[in-house]
Amino acid sequence: MTDSTGSNAAQPWVRDLAQGWAAFRDGLEEFYKGPYRQMFAREKRDEDDFFTLIVLGEALGVPDPAAYYTAEFLPSLYQDFHAWHRRMGMPDSPLDHIACC
Repeated sequence: MTDSTGSNAAQPWVRDLAQGWAAFRDGLEEFYKGPYRQMFAREKRDEDDFFTLIVLGEALGVPDPAAYYTAEFLPSLYQDFHAWHRRMGMPDSPLDHIACC
């Protein structure tokens, strides 16, 4: 039986069952992903660093046949550029046109 809003207000057990399954699913996800969370974060950071290197390759002097297509990604990389070049072991910005330090 539904009320005027179309919700199933006459059967609160349906809502409780859905919340129970959601909590169970979240618990299982935490059980399986929890021990590997740090590894996933490290791999994501490494992948992002590699992507940044590919996009900035032409500016760093590495010939890149796809530079025309990767140039549109440059504005999205500017905000993380400082952290990236510090992680790569470059104390100052390697690019003349990006002065972040």
